[in-house]
Order: sequence, then C-alpha cells, then structure tokens
Amino acid sequence: MRERGDIRMERLSRFIFTAPSWPRSLVIIIALGLLIDLALLRTKEPILFFGTIAFTLPAVVAFLTTRPLVRLLGKELSWNRSGLLSFASVILGIIVTALAAIGSESGFLLPITYAGSLGVVLSLRMPVLVAIADYRLHRMIVPSALQSLAGLGAGYLYFGSEFLWWAISLLLIFGIGSSIFIWLIDHPLKRSFGVSGLSFLNALIAHMTDGSKTLEGFFRDIGEEVTVPQASIIFSRSGRPNAVITAPNVHPGPMGEIGSANLPKMLHDSFNEEVLITHGCATHDFNLVSEDEAAKIATALKSSFRDLTFAEGASKSLRTRHGSVEILTQRFTDAVMMVSTRSPERTEDIDYNIGIAIMAEGHRWFRDVVFVDAHNCMTDLSSPVLPATLIGTEYYRAALAALEEAASLPMEPLSVGISHKDLPFSREEGFGDLGVQVLITAVGNQKTAYVLFDGNNMHEGAREEIQSAITDLVDDAEIMTTDSHVVNTISGKNPIGLAVPSDLVIPHVRAAVIEAIADLTPAEVAGATTWCEKLNIFGSQRIVQFASTVNVLLIFIPPLSLGMLILAFVLSILIFSIIG
Repeated sequence: MRERGDIRMERLSRFIFTAPSWPRSLVIIIALGLLIDLALLRTKEPILFFGTIAFTLPAVVAFLTTRPLVRLLGKELSWNRSGLLSFASVILGIIVTALAAIGSESGFLLPITYAGSLGVVLSLRMPVLVAIADYRLHRMIVPSALQSLAGLGAGYLYFGSEFLWWAISLLLIFGIGSSIFIWLIDHPLKRSFGVSGLSFLNALIAHMTDGSKTLEGFFRDIGEEVTVPQASIIFSRSGRPNAVITAPNVHPGPMGEIGSANLPKMLHDSFNEEVLITHGCATHDFNLVSEDEAAKIATALKSSFRDLTFAEGASKSLRTRHGSVEILTQRFTDAVMMVSTRSPERTEDIDYNIGIAIMAEGHRWFRDVVFVDAHNCMTDLSSPVLPATLIGTEYYRAALAALEEAASLPMEPLSVGISHKDLPFSREEGFGDLGVQVLITAVGNQKTAYVLFDGNNMHEGAREEIQSAITDLVDDAEIMTTDSHVVNTISGKNPIGLAVPSDLVIPHVRAAVIEAIADLTPAEVAGATTWCEKLNIFGSQRIVQFASTVNVLLIFIPPLSLGMLILAFVLSILIFSIIG
C-alpha cells in the first residue's frame, strides 16, 4: 500500500526540535572549558587556561556575534539556536582535539589536532546555518567561520605563527568539503522540483519558530491547478437561509496556518449563515497551496447559494453497511447527504476519485449529492483509502446501496435546530478554532444529530463514547471532524480524545445538542452543487514525491557527511606530510 504523504512528512519532524535556553548552553560551555583547564593542570607539561581560551572563548564569541550578523543579512536566528550551535561545536572540537593523546608517546600532536578541530567545527556550522538560517551558502560563510576564526587567535597564542598555516589550510579543506556536501544534498530537489531543499528547510523552521508563511511559496511552486465540485445542503428557516452543510473536495492541510490547514475556519467566517464545513473526499495531494485559495471556494459557494429553490420535506435518516463501511444517509427533497465511517476501524482520508464516483452514481437519483468522510477514528497514522482497494470498494458499494434505498424513502415535514459552541480546549489538545457545531434534523418522530468537531480525526473509541452519551437526547447521531490541520504543527497525530479524555468533552456536546433541540424550527431545504475552479493545490503525488526525496536524502546524509570528513582528514594528512 502506498505510504501517505503526511506520514512521510511526519518522519521529518524528528529532525526539528526546540533548542534549550541559551543560558543553559552558555553555562555548559563555560563549565567544559574549566574542566579541561583542571584536567591539563595534572599533565606533565600543563597548558594554562587552554580549555577556557581555546574552547570557551571562541564559542562565546561565536554565540554573541552569529545572531546579530545573520540578522544583519536579513534572516532570523534565535539566541537559543545560536547557543546550541556553539555548544555542539565545542563538544565536537574537544573530541577531535582529544585525539592528541594518541600521539603522546611519539610527539605531542595538540597543535595539529586543535587545528583539525577548527576545520571540523566549520564543517558543522556551515550546513547547520545554511539549513536553519539562510540557504544561500555565500551569505553564511562568515557566520559559519566565526568560531573557527576566534580559535585561530587562540591557536596563535599557544602555538605560534606556524599553527596559522596548518589551521588555515585545514579550514580551506573542510570548508570546500562542506560546500560540496551542501551541494550534494540540495541538488536532487532542485533537479526534481526546481526548488531548493535547504530553502524549504529554512521556510519550515521559520514557520515552526515564528509562524512565517514562506512555505506557501514552495507549495505554489510545486503545485498544480484543478477544478473540483462541491455540494451543499442549505436550510431555510423563517424565510431565510441560516444553516449550511457543505463538503469541500479539497484537503485542510498540511499543518499549522500553512496552506488550507485552517480551511474550515476560513470558510465558516466567510458567511453569515452557520456553515458546517465537513470533510469531503481528498488527500494531502489536494491541500491548497495558500490560504488565499480558500477565497475562491467561498466565492464559488456564495454563487451557488443564489436563486435557490427551497422545498419542504426530508426523509428519516437510515444506516447502511457494507463490509467495514457504515453510512448514515438522509434525503432532502432532490438532494441527499451521506456521512461515512469505518469506526471502530480506522477512518481516514478517502481519495478524490472515490468521492467523484459516488457523487456520479448518486446523480442517477438526486441532483445534489453530499458525501462526507466523518474522519472519526484514528488508530494510527495510515495510508488514505484508494480506488479499487478492498476498503475503497466497500465505500463505493455501501454508498450505492444507501443511495438506492434513500431514493425510495417518503418525504415528511422537516424541522432543523443548530448550535455552535466554543470549547475550552486548545489546538495543542486537538481542538480547532470552531469548537463544536451541532445540526439536528427532526422528521416525524425521529431526531438525528450531526455533531461536527473542528479537529483532525478522533481517538479510537471516542466517537462511540460521545454517541452513547447523547442517545437519550436523539434517535441517531454521527460524530464528525473537519480534519483541520491547524492542530498539527509537525506531527500528524493529534486527534480529539487523545489529549483530552472524552468524558471531559461530553458535557459540552450534550449542552450543544440540548441547545440545538431547543432551536428546532420548521425548515425548508435546497441542495446546491458548484465547481470551484482554478484552485492551486499541492498536486497529484507531488507531496509524496517531495517528502520521499527528502527522506531518501536523510538516509544518505550520515554516511555522506562521514565520507566528506574522512576525505578532508586524508587531504589534511597529505598536506602535513608534504609540509613535513
């Protein structure tokens, strides 16, 4: 089974972390220098303050000057990251310099190994700064060299002018090697997608640290233009439309505030009516490249809501099952809405083509077909449902059976009640900005509740717990999520019910359902289908290809970097042999 694009993106999250506070890094840097000073006092030929002057002082100089210089060049680097980079460089420098002990019997090699450590430090700082600050290598050469240049001064103080020739030669060797390494890891993405992978990493880190939306430029570069249908059910009470259920066939991703990750909120706020933005059939291939694209969807929806013909009548809701797929279906005059789930088995993104096939079949009986992926059971990060697979066929056959049965259901008077409540839970806890929305239909003696959480999926079992908690209020209910990825910054796993137990959510759901029941009012209904044209999305397979390329590069980076270091050391030995 093809691995999902956001799972591949998920793998990249392990390379992004929060740097410790800079005072902590600075304290450790100073402590390491003092420990080396104490250790050298016990040697036969003590070197006074070598740890402080050769390691601590260059690291502090680099810490204090790297961030201002990077900012002067128009980029951002936090004090915490600058401190962590200086600390990591100190550790690496100490390890390389400690190799001097190997040659203690045949001659003290400290000047040579210390010179080598300055080259290794440069080879560390160059790719790191290129990755986290500015992908343009020529702008990062000086900030990268600050710690090594300060070390040159320390080496001159202890070992004299001859040391400078060794150290400068090594800096050139390691600098050239690091430049080649950076080119090797950046070139594949440029060749395949026409974008710089390191620039992408800059933008990703900028988004994680300060909310920058530079990433949208990348997605626009690799994206493609599509036109997709979107069906809606519009309810009119007291002579005016005031409730809508709609199912966009684009995906609310990829994460945070990037692309269409907050699509439900953006669309909801574009209307005066209470709009429930459910999850249609779309995978991460159908992420919008920027939030500006959402305006195109809102415009298309508003156009489709003009000149509607409202009519009385709806059927009672019914449930249909085929294999692992269950569908809650309700007919509204010449429109139909189907809400699908596989809970308690995983209920994940459904490929666009499956949704289109179901809508096409539905048009045999209904003018407007709203097909919703309830997206309400996350067992683990997993692949989407693809056409012709066993699960994909189950969705198709369950929908076909539901459509055929719904077409023969009698129409009865319809009442509708709505409720929208904010929730006291955060994005980090899995809850998006819209909280929970409830729409209740009353047909005859049957009440059906459509409960929509703004969030990315539900923890396994949470859907059933919430359903059970409202069985005394309604006859049937389906619990849905918008699949909003605003609750995901890096990780794709933050479902409702994971961070906040269901029993803390249920009181808010019950209150919303009770409020919607109290709001029940006779209603007319209309369906509408529109085409959202010229939407810029990630593109078919593009995000998978992009993430796959990055992940393959990450596999080869450790051996490649080790090979470059070994080559640099071999060249260094050759130079020393020639000089000697």
